[in-house]
Amino acid sequence: MPETLAHTDPALHQRIEETLDQIRPYLMADGGSVRLQNVTDDFVVELELLGACGTCPMSMMTLRAGIEQALKRSVPEVTRVEAVTPAAM
Repeated sequence: MPETLAHTDPALHQRIEETLDQIRPYLMADGGSVRLQNVTDDFVVELELLGACGTCPMSMMTLRAGIEQALKRSVPEVTRVEAVTPAAM
């Protein structure tokens, strides 16, 4: 089995971004969006919730039922999606 670190695999990141690009218009229609922050070694996708998504009471449902399911369909390696706060600069 090849030892590839999920967080350093550009092809994996590209596939995740392409899937997020399909979802973003729907999020933007409600004033929100997401930004890919990280993919862990156990294929957990960490997303920053932006705009209205960061404060919406339904954001966790959107994250699980919408974004996570879409990512798992398009990128089967993904095990889970988590919301994270941006890293301090």
